Amino acid sequence: MRSRFVSALARGRGGLRWIAVLGSMCVVSRATNARAEVTLPPEVGWDYGAIETGRGAALSGAERAISNSIGALLSNPANMVASRVYHVGALASIWPEAARQTYGAAIVDSSTSSTGLAGGLSAAWTIQDADGLKRRGTDLRMALAFPFSQQFRLGIAAKYLAFRQEGDGPLGPSLVSGGLEDQSIVRNFGVDAGVTLQPQGGFSLSLVGTNLNSPGNGFLPTSVGGGFGLGTDEVSIEGDMVADFTTWDSNSWRAMGGGELLIADHFPLRLGYRYDDGAAMHWLSGGIGYIERSMTLEVGVRRSVGGGDATAIVLSFAYHVESAGLGNSSEGMY
Repeated sequence: MRSRFVSALARGRGGLRWIAVLGSMCVVSRATNARAEVTLPPEVGWDYGAIETGRGAALSGAERAISNSIGALLSNPANMVASRVYHVGALASIWPEAARQTYGAAIVDSSTSSTGLAGGLSAAWTIQDADGLKRRGTDLRMALAFPFSQQFRLGIAAKYLAFRQEGDGPLGPSLVSGGLEDQSIVRNFGVDAGVTLQPQGGFSLSLVGTNLNSPGNGFLPTSVGGGFGLGTDEVSIEGDMVADFTTWDSNSWRAMGGGELLIADHFPLRLGYRYDDGAAMHWLSGGIGYIERSMTLEVGVRRSVGGGDATAIVLSFAYHVESAGLGNSSEGMY
């Protein structure tokens, strides 16, 4: 399936500028100084603009229905009010085959407002192919969520993405290979919205739309996804489906599922699976975490097992500010 990852950008400002993006995203990153070859398709290496915690990576992204805290900020803002927390955290994501690294920080507060309103902020910095194309990007997000009732939660998020390419690329200082000198290859906004219904107990249904303002490029793809989950304090399972309307030549979809088990009140074990229709790739994932009253530490690994060669390794940490006496402690595992 041919990609619209960058061809969508060509409908924007200046044809020659977006030709530079097309060439830079499609050319194999091999230079004469024998640096590592980057063979992973850019759509896969970019991971559709998603930023994950260790938990999200371990579940293959299946956390739209059951999540909270920083994971909710990044996957479904409505779930920031799933429990009362005040968390400050950091994350690191490494994609070896894509020569990509992402580092981020976030804060989510759903405990100090007397109305139940929750707010979250995150910032992430990406470095890709530092020895060649030298792509660098900043992803900023702000989200709000409100629990209209115990059964109904709504959240919205705004994001800003700026991405530059400062290297010459494999063809030297050319327009096609080297990107846009002293300019961003993308600088745009996206608007996300999520809703979660929890009719009874631990059963949840969610619907999430990303980049609903239709930015029109593959860096901020427009998608709509839904998830259903069943969870208790010790165990949860979830299945999600996402329709992507931007990244590929035609509409595509991704299906993912995952489960977790809390052992000895402190150690969540997680497994997940994803199928990516656009890239025709299968993924398996897993991870482990450590949870205590004052902090959470998580690691997740996702690995392709068919259709390509890709690995994602994500580590995340959260400090529970409410444990120091601000707000109320979180309720339940997630």
